[in-house]
Amino acid sequence: MSQKTQERTRANDESQRSAPPPLYRVVLLNDDFTPMDYVIRVLETFFSLDREQAMRLMLEVHHKGSAIAGLFSRDLAETKAALVLQDARAHQHPLQCVVEKN
Repeated sequence: MSQKTQERTRANDESQRSAPPPLYRVVLLNDDFTPMDYVIRVLETFFSLDREQAMRLMLEVHHKGSAIAGLFSRDLAETKAALVLQDARAHQHPLQCVVEKN
């Protein structure tokens, strides 16, 4: 292998390694039926927020219509969103949670 080929291969390897995977937002959407206490519990349970952070984020959802609960890799974001939706349905709440590319 020539020196130029080795340099190009090394440059390609470095550029591939330096790019972090894209992050995805998990967004909670407001509705008029899900109790605020339940949203706080979801944020504490599934996103590991403390009570104060969860309260602040729940109020943002309530007043602005949506809020970002966290940034994660694609697989983790989709898993968290699915768990939130599954829990909401199990508790008969219409809470919506979506995943968006950051």
